[in-house]
Amino acid sequence: MSEQAMSPRRPYLLRAMYEWLVDNQLTPHLVVNASITGCQLPWEFVKNGQIVLNVSPTAVAQLQMHNEFVEFNARFSGKPHHVVAPMAAVMALYARENGAGTLFEEEAYYSEERDMSLTDDEPTATGAPPAVEPAAEASNKPKRKTSHLKVVK
Repeated sequence: MSEQAMSPRRPYLLRAMYEWLVDNQLTPHLVVNASITGCQLPWEFVKNGQIVLNVSPTAVAQLQMHNEFVEFNARFSGKPHHVVAPMAAVMALYARENGAGTLFEEEAYYSEERDMSLTDDEPTATGAPPAVEPAAEASNKPKRKTSHLKVVK
């Protein structure tokens, strides 16, 4: 059977690596490429197009690692979020304590899937935050009056 006809390795390796890290009392962190279509992330914490998520059993609830995506509920700055990361967006899983883990290589299955979604005639929702113009954002803020206080030296 050719490698292209086989299912992708990433979900199986991810589940196995996660179980191994947790069994060894380590804190698993998931690195996600936020630019992949279908991500539902706490966008205020995305840096350089990536986000690192603590997915330890004490940090997340209802963690599910399906063959097509990873999903869980977690709190970020006290606000609840439902996080969804397509398997194509999962880049690595490692332990916070010692860096043990794995970096996932690019798989043809996910590259082909991404190419197909880019060739669709219909626009796809990326799950990315809407672009906000700086002028529109500034106009929503209340205008401040100048202070009536003076600096006395």
